[in-house]
Amino acid sequence: ADLRDFTSTPGVGVTALVGGHLVAVGAPARLLDGNDDTGSARAAEVAAGLEDGGRTAVLVLRDSVPVGVLGIADRLRPDATATVAALTTLTGSTPILVTGDNPRAAARLAAEAGITGDEVHAGLLPQDKVEAVRRLEARGRKVLVIGDGVNDAPALAAAHTGIAMGRAGSDLALETADAVIVRDELTTVPTVVSLSRAARRLVVQNLVIAAVFISGLVVWDLMGHLPLPLGVLGHEGSTVIVGLNGLRLLRDAAWNGAAQDMR
Repeated sequence: ADLRDFTSTPGVGVTALVGGHLVAVGAPARLLDGNDDTGSARAAEVAAGLEDGGRTAVLVLRDSVPVGVLGIADRLRPDATATVAALTTLTGSTPILVTGDNPRAAARLAAEAGITGDEVHAGLLPQDKVEAVRRLEARGRKVLVIGDGVNDAPALAAAHTGIAMGRAGSDLALETADAVIVRDELTTVPTVVSLSRAARRLVVQNLVIAAVFISGLVVWDLMGHLPLPLGVLGHEGSTVIVGLNGLRLLRDAAWNGAAQDMR
């Protein structure tokens, strides 16, 4: 069939002209907003039944008339529970789920992943996710957002750090995020966080090493006579030590050690 004028509205759905008919596919609550005819009421009833069963309902309209309702069940990633537990241990707080899915489907997945009900925020539009990030930042928190969809892109941009899942991620999410997990394994996220903390400790170590060497050379020169060759050797030697110390993060042992800490 001929398809024209395709448009996508984040958090609502998509529309297009298919064979001369206007077809819309998206969230029932938003596509049926204001409609009270018999067909719309029946579609809303079917959608509610699917959502009560923990599924995400998707409504199909043709020329503003409901013609079908799809029930989509999200499957929890095998490593989601372990990732939530690792991040909880690492940060001292339970991760928060922000999603555009209906509350019942979101609550079911959150429970399986080990996220408590108070930390589940469902039925959110992209701008609502951004607002959730800003509320957390207003409390003085550094917010890390993990996402892969178009609707996650604004929150990824608003967060202190945004991480996109590479294999399943949309182009917009990949371009917006600060980092991309190429392996597409959730368990990589806490490992990356742990490794980044190790990198920060290493930076502090290097600053201390450089400060000690330079301070020692300055004090030596002020209190006596510092031979030029010895001064050059001390200065360049500190640079070499700092560089070698930083190179430790490039070893496989650094990654393996960070991953081991998360188990």
